[in-house]
Amino acid sequence: MRPTPPYVKALVASFLGWTLDAFDFFVLVFALPSIAHEFGVDVPAVALTIAVTLAFRPVGALVFGLLADRYGRRLPLMIDLVFYAVIEVLSGFAPTYTSFLVLRALFGIGMGGEWGVGASLAMEQVPPRWRGILSGVLQEGYAVGYLLAACCYFVVFPRWGWRPIGGLPALLALFVRFGVEESAVWERTRHASWATLFRGIAAEWRVFLYLTLLMTMMVFVSHGTQDMYPTFLKLERGFTPERVALIAVIYNVGALIGGILFGHVSDRVGRRRALVLALLLAILAIPLWAYAPTTALLVVGAFVMQFMVQGAWGIIPAHISELSPDGVRGFLPGFAYQCGVLLASSVAYLEAVFAARASYANAMAATALTVCAIGAVVVILGRERKGAEFGV
Repeated sequence: MRPTPPYVKALVASFLGWTLDAFDFFVLVFALPSIAHEFGVDVPAVALTIAVTLAFRPVGALVFGLLADRYGRRLPLMIDLVFYAVIEVLSGFAPTYTSFLVLRALFGIGMGGEWGVGASLAMEQVPPRWRGILSGVLQEGYAVGYLLAACCYFVVFPRWGWRPIGGLPALLALFVRFGVEESAVWERTRHASWATLFRGIAAEWRVFLYLTLLMTMMVFVSHGTQDMYPTFLKLERGFTPERVALIAVIYNVGALIGGILFGHVSDRVGRRRALVLALLLAILAIPLWAYAPTTALLVVGAFVMQFMVQGAWGIIPAHISELSPDGVRGFLPGFAYQCGVLLASSVAYLEAVFAARASYANAMAATALTVCAIGAVVVILGRERKGAEFGV
């Protein structure tokens, strides 16, 4: 038997880390009304905890990204996994809304650190000719996490409520420690000191600004179409928790397929063309996704919407890794991504406030149309570096 290639282990570790991140995040998204009831606050107040989680992600990307470019990818990734595993467990024991809000801010730090370090570890090791499709596989850890959250909501929530959430990332840290090799690209391009690292980062400020703008729009696209959708299904369409979970499973299957398929398409036609295509097709799905008159059509709309949204996102790890220079790839893509998260972190709260005055359907449809259109323009304005060689 041939030994497992190092890039497969790195991809598995990064995929599972992102899956567990998304699982914890979306378990709470499903349970927003119940959490609000338990803490004696309204739904927008609990939606604010989503915004806080997203807003603190740049802190994690800053700290762990700098460590990844200075000391390697593996050690910061292990520390981050243990950190957010502990916060996951503590969130389930939060006695008050205030303590819950603080813990979700801390979870945002852990969530923000994982993506950039994990993506650089994986993308620096995969063969360039497969980078697009494997980028889709990596990113769809997010959809798998959402899918697992939906299954958990279906099985666990009716019996035990929202609090039983786990600490599995701590076990994943052991796999990274003993099963994953350090990035050879980092070994060849590592900085000798903090001073040279900071100079390297400062020299790439134009790339940073563009990536931040791109990721701001991509976060608006994803969270603007996902975070409030379970609440819309429950409060506006009147579905039971079990029905909401079932629909979420279906549209996350679409997300999983779309991310991998569009990642593969980007290997053929280029990252920018594939991204623009996915975003424009997402716009066409809005009427069914938000206004379908029957449950069957609504499910079709939800499937197609997330197929396109996560299709676009499946290209992102490869695209922004290719746009980032070798010496700052541990820091730059992840920090730019999380700064985009910060700038777009209020989208769920704004949708909830808008929906209180109009409807969830109108709030989500207006958001999706706006952010997908602007996002496509931003993608067009960027560069194309499909298949770029790393570490040469």
